[in-house]
Amino acid sequence: MLLKNVDLNQIIKKTITINPNTSLLDARGILLRHNLKRLVVINSKKCPVGIITEKDIAKTIYALGDRPIKSVKISGFMSKKLFTVKKNASAYDCAKIMKKHRISSVIVLGENGVLEGLITKTDLTSIFLTHAVSPLKVSKIMTKRVVTAMPGDSLLYVESLLIHNRISRIVIQRKRIPVGIITYRDFVPAKLPHWIVQSADPKEVEDYRIKKDLSDFQVNQMSHLLHFKAVDIMTPNPITVKADEDVGVAVLLMIRNGISGLPVVKNSKLVGIITKADIVKAIAEA
Repeated sequence: MLLKNVDLNQIIKKTITINPNTSLLDARGILLRHNLKRLVVINSKKCPVGIITEKDIAKTIYALGDRPIKSVKISGFMSKKLFTVKKNASAYDCAKIMKKHRISSVIVLGENGVLEGLITKTDLTSIFLTHAVSPLKVSKIMTKRVVTAMPGDSLLYVESLLIHNRISRIVIQRKRIPVGIITYRDFVPAKLPHWIVQSADPKEVEDYRIKKDLSDFQVNQMSHLLHFKAVDIMTPNPITVKADEDVGVAVLLMIRNGISGLPVVKNSKLVGIITKADIVKAIAEA
């Protein structure tokens, strides 16, 4: 996918930052309040030292055990492996880094390593609308293998699909017709913190049922999870795109609706999925 000349400075976005001593609860609140998917962690010199995503929070809460959640600081679970570029880098450079490392953002550094901003998959996807040299069909770049679940499947099963397949969304389908979507964002606001479980130990379930004085994030951890189904938290009636549509249509649908992926259909049946990652991959391979 060839693009016209793109000045990286035109798409660099300033971002909300936090310090390493920010609590997990505060970070979670900031993500939800500002509808963000990631926060850059900076030191006193305003240099990036870590990054935390909604996915990191979802994974980390389960590992807390009996630790009081209010005492957990970002420094303990933020990702310290940062992928950065200088301000004179190109959109292609950013796309290649994202594709190679399967990440959703690249940190842009200024002089002395000071944070300038972020380039995200959304930014790269957006420039396709104004800088693509030629049209491109959704069917050409969509991912044909779609990981799906049924409305009646348990949340434990859905979460295991997300983790084991290293994906960010599950299409909920019935008779090959998309009826819902579940993403990590659906788990973050939930009152069920410990959702990332591959199997439930009966003794552990019983312990949680009889245990008293649990924190807000620990109430009925396992017993809740064992009864929740995909249909309970999925976003119903997902927005879809047809396989023969132009990628530009898919991009507009994603941007207007604040989403990162769309089930692709043909005659109403699920045939694939197109995500911002697919578009970034196409840019990187141009």
